[in-house]
Amino acid sequence: MKKWIVPIILVVLILFGIGSYNGLVGKEADAKTAWSKVESAYQRRSDLIPNLVSTVKASANFEKSTLEAVVNARAKATAVTIDPSNITPDQLAQFQQAQAGVSSTLSRLLVSVEKYPELKASENFKELQSQLEGTENRINISRDRYNDAVNKYDISSKTFPTVLFAKLFGFKEMARFQAEEGAEKRPNVGELFDEKK
Repeated sequence: MKKWIVPIILVVLILFGIGSYNGLVGKEADAKTAWSKVESAYQRRSDLIPNLVSTVKASANFEKSTLEAVVNARAKATAVTIDPSNITPDQLAQFQQAQAGVSSTLSRLLVSVEKYPELKASENFKELQSQLEGTENRINISRDRYNDAVNKYDISSKTFPTVLFAKLFGFKEMARFQAEEGAEKRPNVGELFDEKK
């Protein structure tokens, strides 16, 4: 009977190792899928920008520099690519910074539109603005879901004894979205209204 103890323990360890490996592969794949949904949401916003710029350009007096800033921010954001199988905190920070540039220039564009009542009244502009608002919500939801998937993966890969197999097979911690710098500060509402004048 004693001669079977070692083989039984080995079989149990092997089966546990296989289960741990497969579980980590599944959670990592879920996080990668969640990442692709983040990229898809950002791509949708990027796809809406040319239509928005074209609609705003139709207003002859609109500030050219504002439109150029939006187009340039979009170009920078689409140039940043990330390999979902190896998302590092630095890569994610670079991605977030590029996307924040798009958000900032879009905000300036929408504030500038306040000076053009005929543009604000345009059905095309209203529709595009509504689509952009919906897309921003999708982006936020996608980022939250990505962080949730990464959290499940990270917890699983750091829990004992799975952590032993995670290290053995090279599973690494995945990067998460962080709040933008200064996001913890309360916005000055008065400044926002002064900016619109």
